[in-house]
Amino acid sequence: MQTVTVTGHSDYRDKGSRFYGFLAASESVEQAEKVLEKLKNEHPTATHHCYAWRIGLDDIGEYSQDDGEPSGSAGLPILNELRSHDLINCILISVRYYGGTKLGKKGLIHAYGTSARMSIDNAVLGRVVQMQRFRIEYPYSLQPAIDKLRHDFAVQELDASYLEHVELILGVPIQQLGTFRKALASIEHQLIGYDELDRTYITS
Repeated sequence: MQTVTVTGHSDYRDKGSRFYGFLAASESVEQAEKVLEKLKNEHPTATHHCYAWRIGLDDIGEYSQDDGEPSGSAGLPILNELRSHDLINCILISVRYYGGTKLGKKGLIHAYGTSARMSIDNAVLGRVVQMQRFRIEYPYSLQPAIDKLRHDFAVQELDASYLEHVELILGVPIQQLGTFRKALASIEHQLIGYDELDRTYITS
């Protein structure tokens, strides 16, 4: 899987119609809707604002919108480009200014698909590395054991608090989850506490 690390834009023309493509990161439906609303405000006189998004990690949600174009001629070609590039947590919008010549359904599928593909090609993408988040609380005396855990596994420190005790939020690659749990269990009696939290990801 991949996601967007730097927004991609495109400008495609076909028989007088102009298609502005815009690919942006969105980690929630609410964020995607804000991106869409901003683009609508920037292009208030456009004929159509067609888009698709794919959001989620384990259970990926998908949505596409033709915005007045013939059914399946705009949102679906955009969504298919996101699928073919295995992109998640992003929204891709193609803003059309009608040029006076009808393209027909096949022509629209080609135009919106091209606009989407160009936007993806012009973006910077990163490979998604899924992580399981853990909260670990321990006394300072246990630091050598925690350092060994961090050395033995590809652990990412996501947050930290150093007060009376140490509290870390760690991300562990899901490929190492089983062995990490066993290693953590071996020092559980020395920990003040730990919890498994939610899934997240980093990009590489």
